[in-house]
Amino acid sequence: MFAARFARSAAARASSATAPRVAVRSYAQAAAPSTKPPVALFGVDGTYASALYTAAAKTSSLEPTAKALESLAAVFKRDPKLTQVLSSPSLSPADKKAIVAELQKNVGADKDGLIKNFLETLAENNRLGVLEPVTEKFTALMSAYRGEVELNVTSAAPLDNKVLSRLEAAVSKSPLAQGKKLKVVTKVNPDIKGGLVVEVGDRTIDLSVSSKIARLNKLLQDAL
Repeated sequence: MFAARFARSAAARASSATAPRVAVRSYAQAAAPSTKPPVALFGVDGTYASALYTAAAKTSSLEPTAKALESLAAVFKRDPKLTQVLSSPSLSPADKKAIVAELQKNVGADKDGLIKNFLETLAENNRLGVLEPVTEKFTALMSAYRGEVELNVTSAAPLDNKVLSRLEAAVSKSPLAQGKKLKVVTKVNPDIKGGLVVEVGDRTIDLSVSSKIARLNKLLQDAL
């Protein structure tokens, strides 16, 4: 696993060692209106995601950058311990360089070295640990850029494509979609026991069995 490869060397570093200062690349320069992120994000991960969006927009490489970030997000799904390793304060400059090189292998074509520079910036600022949430925030920015609204569907077991297509068609005709393109995101959570939990934008429709049981239990408690 990717995480295991670097955990050993990180743990062995002396805590008293001080990494040399390095010049920090800045992606936060003033951007023209056309390169401004479509929505405001907050937090360290939001700041980096917005900066990367601006840098990608300036070089007309938003879609390739989005694809690269999706590939990096897949790495985190394959290796759940990776974020913990990247957040380690004992990573040496050599560790960080090796990590950046390894991560780069997963992004494919990198126009003008944008992703490489971005990963190096995170490493230099000791912010590699926020890379996973940065990929999530960048996805949100791209959805807004494309005029998409996320349709999150949570079920107790995986749904087949026919059910998803019918659900997507129904939601697309409702006021909830507001004429926007739907981006369907499926999640599996056995705890809901059955039924569905549907989220569109900031609206949640809880049709899960667990929710019905909870309401029934409350009615019984109130009646006693």
